[in-house]
Amino acid sequence: MNSIEERIFNSGVVPVIKIAEEKDAAPLAAALGAGGLDVLEITFRTEAAEAAIRNVAKSHPDMLLGAGTVSNVETVKKALDAGASFIVSPGFNPSVVDYCVKNSVYVVPGVGGATDIEAALSYGLKTVKFFPAEANGGVKALKAISAPYGDVRFMPTGGIDASNLASYLSFDKVIACGGSWIAKEDLIKANNFTEITRLAREAVALIHGFSFAHLGINSEDEGLAGEFADAFTDLFFVKQRDIGVSIFITDFIEVMKKPGFGRFGHIGINTLNVKRAIAYFEKRGVALDYDTLRLKNGEPSFIYLKEPVGAFMVHLKSY
Repeated sequence: MNSIEERIFNSGVVPVIKIAEEKDAAPLAAALGAGGLDVLEITFRTEAAEAAIRNVAKSHPDMLLGAGTVSNVETVKKALDAGASFIVSPGFNPSVVDYCVKNSVYVVPGVGGATDIEAALSYGLKTVKFFPAEANGGVKALKAISAPYGDVRFMPTGGIDASNLASYLSFDKVIACGGSWIAKEDLIKANNFTEITRLAREAVALIHGFSFAHLGINSEDEGLAGEFADAFTDLFFVKQRDIGVSIFITDFIEVMKKPGFGRFGHIGINTLNVKRAIAYFEKRGVALDYDTLRLKNGEPSFIYLKEPVGAFMVHLKSY
């Protein structure tokens, strides 16, 4: 990934913004940032788009700012001059793609099927926007369309909201989703930036899908671990699973055969994507223990946080 694509991936969702008045751009960006999102796409669907991009670029230079609904080269130039860092188009427009590729501008063209994907590949592009995602059949259709293209990644947009975001992000060929539900035009017009911040925070929670995986309990030795497991089984008629270093009692309790991480043990937390979660915690200044990092198919699948929570260490794992 280049640096722009990596930031889009780490964000997980790109708010797609239609803004009517340029004065609302800076407070909108502030509201999204307060909710934990630092990437946004301002669409050229209004006359205020160019000025809005310029305002955000000036007031929030740390934000990754894209220009959407770009359908001609003139608009590309306006967007870049205003401060946009990447270009998104609703369909595959050869003139837009050609200009961006020749000028080393990161561009995500819209695709609806194999023909468009082939066109993108002919320009050396491997990240495209699946649009309109839900109208084109949603996740099921995306999986079918993408099957012949192992190296292509997608940013689905259109019809995505809090109810289906996680289903898209669970597909490993999706780098992020575009969505307008976080900052709808009516919320911006009403200056309801508090609600936009709330929706951004809700989206961040959905992006990571954090949930309880299991509780790990330390034992002094293998004998005591076995006694604990047997007692639990006798009480609740649950099965045991010995995995060598520990015994699982159901899927939610792990008894270590010797003292492990944490004073009392550890807590496992599921997340949709460990790589994205690592970026999230690093951004928040939370230290991670990279000596514990595990990879699956070359991607992070497991890691401990550096510091305990109470008497327990915490590790992240993929679903």
